[in-house]
Amino acid sequence: MKILDTEIPDVKIIEPRVFEDERGFFFESFNLKQFRQATGLANIDFVQDNHSRSQKGVLRGIHFQRRPFSQGKLVRVTRGEVFDVAVDLRKESRSYGEYVCVLLSEKNKRQLWIPEGFGHGFLTLSNEAEFLYKATNYYSPEHEVSILWNDSTLSIPWPKIDRAFTFALKDKQGISFDAVSL
Repeated sequence: MKILDTEIPDVKIIEPRVFEDERGFFFESFNLKQFRQATGLANIDFVQDNHSRSQKGVLRGIHFQRRPFSQGKLVRVTRGEVFDVAVDLRKESRSYGEYVCVLLSEKNKRQLWIPEGFGHGFLTLSNEAEFLYKATNYYSPEHEVSILWNDSTLSIPWPKIDRAFTFALKDKQGISFDAVSL
């Protein structure tokens, strides 16, 4: 496992060691001991795995959960490609309001570690994408918040694609970044 730093030190890109030959490939997609050592997060525990499938142009997010149900997420794509975004919502952080954008795909097999206190969203770039999440806390609809994907304060550079974006109602009606409270 190789850990790559991003512009925000707490957000990490994880590249697995892939063994490939004429039969296909094999890689260890998660190893708790290595993850803890590589990230320095000695007490991290994942309690829920999620799997989503989206069509091209689907934009999910920017989501987070308020305390006490804040979630850290380890995310990856097993089919297709997405433009993934993590936004720092921690007001005490030096990188508050900044974001990391990463392409995750079945080809690059990269994973992104998004700590608690971050919003998360992604845009599906391929015709279809399957996305896996490991979460450090359980889903709680009462604590879930969606920030407007096109909030002018954030100005996330979402890629242009050959169709209009598709959203869930909660994402169309998201709050502004300035209204966020963890």
